[in-house]
Amino acid sequence: MANHKSSKKRIRQTATKRAHNRLFHKTTRNAVKALRNTTDKSAAEALLPKVNALLDKIAKLNIIHKNKAGNLKSAAQLHVNSL
Repeated sequence: MANHKSSKKRIRQTATKRAHNRLFHKTTRNAVKALRNTTDKSAAEALLPKVNALLDKIAKLNIIHKNKAGNLKSAAQLHVNSL
């Protein structure tokens, strides 16, 4: 266990940030999965901007790497185009 006041605070901050990042990451993964499982083109086209916005947001917050976000967005667009 931490002995210093600052290290105790850092542990609290880390736990809060980790919970926040896990929530954002899981929400985005579920959105990407829902888009990939969609077979209706109009529904996929409606969902695509929301998924792209989520990916941009978590890349901006450094939850995932910006290149990974780009790759996921590209794969999602290819999926929608193939429908």
